This record gives sequence, structure tokens and C-alpha cells, in this order.
Amino acid sequence: MDWQLQDAKNQFSRVVQKAQREGPQVVTLRGERAAVVLSAADYDALRAGRPSLVDDLLTGPAWDDAFAEAVATRATTPSRDVAL
Repeated sequence: MDWQLQDAKNQFSRVVQKAQREGPQVVTLRGERAAVVLSAADYDALRAGRPSLVDDLLTGPAWDDAFAEAVATRATTPSRDVAL
């Protein structure tokens, strides 16, 4: 069901209940789709199996030996004066 923003604000508990019972509820702003209210179960199903940011970072490309060596031997002192 589509809800105009003002109606969705005034009847938010009903919007949430309908999302739980009937599925996603579309909220419109000036006649255009602006948001969708999902039940927690629908949201969890949507997110299931998708990697998190941490997963993405940990599964990045492998470092070749030259790059790993460059990182390991880089200077540990700041490259600029940071004294106040």
C-alpha cells in the first residue's frame, strides 16, 4: 500500500502493523516514492547472506610479496613535524 508522508506520520503505528502483516509499505512525498517501511523479518531476510563491511575488507585482494615487503619496511616515524 502507498502512504502519503503526512498520513504515514499520523498513523505510523498502523503503517508498521501493516508492514508486519501485509508486507512492505511505500511512503510517498509529493507523489514520488520516498521510503519503504519493512518489517524486521523482511529486513533480516533482505540482509541475509550479504557480507558486512568487515567481511569485504578482510576478503580484499591478496598482497603480493613486493607490496607486503614495502608495507613491512615503511618508516614508522611521521613524515612531517607534528609537534605543537
